[in-house]
Amino acid sequence: MSRVMLVDDEEAILKSLKRILRLAPCTFGGKTFTLDVETYTSPQEALAAARRDDYDLFISDYRMPIMDGIEFLKATKEIQPDAARLILSGYADLNALVRAVNEVGIDRFIGKPWNDYDLLSAIGQALAHRELLLENRQLANLVRMEMGDTTPEQVEAERLEAIEPGITDVNWGPDGSVILDPEFRLKD
Repeated sequence: MSRVMLVDDEEAILKSLKRILRLAPCTFGGKTFTLDVETYTSPQEALAAARRDDYDLFISDYRMPIMDGIEFLKATKEIQPDAARLILSGYADLNALVRAVNEVGIDRFIGKPWNDYDLLSAIGQALAHRELLLENRQLANLVRMEMGDTTPEQVEAERLEAIEPGITDVNWGPDGSVILDPEFRLKD
């Protein structure tokens, strides 16, 4: 089961999308994805849900009050970097499309009104691509472990570091102390 979050400030759009995704199969490459769909009219509530639960795909409207779809998807990328992302828009804004690709790495930009077949195909393709990326990462890690280049603990540490980097540079004082900010020094 693939978990999908839909975010749009228009309740009617969410109902329409949910109905389509519930009734029609979502397939790509011979694989059919069963979807568990959650809808939100508030990007803030949706982000709170993304902090609690894992999702495979986020689909957001572009134009929403308070937070646009690109800002929302950018925030979800920080929370769940492995999830796929699609953006819906009734406006053909080339600058928004470029921004969405550059800042968020969206999988597709889908126009409103959408073609049901194209929408289902885009969702299937995004989910299949996500699965492939996760599988490739897993295989690469297995190869590295078999070659003795790394341990399971190191693989997990690298995965966590990619999501939330820790301290990457340490400045040492002449007495062996750690200097957190090289501009800040205590006077004797």
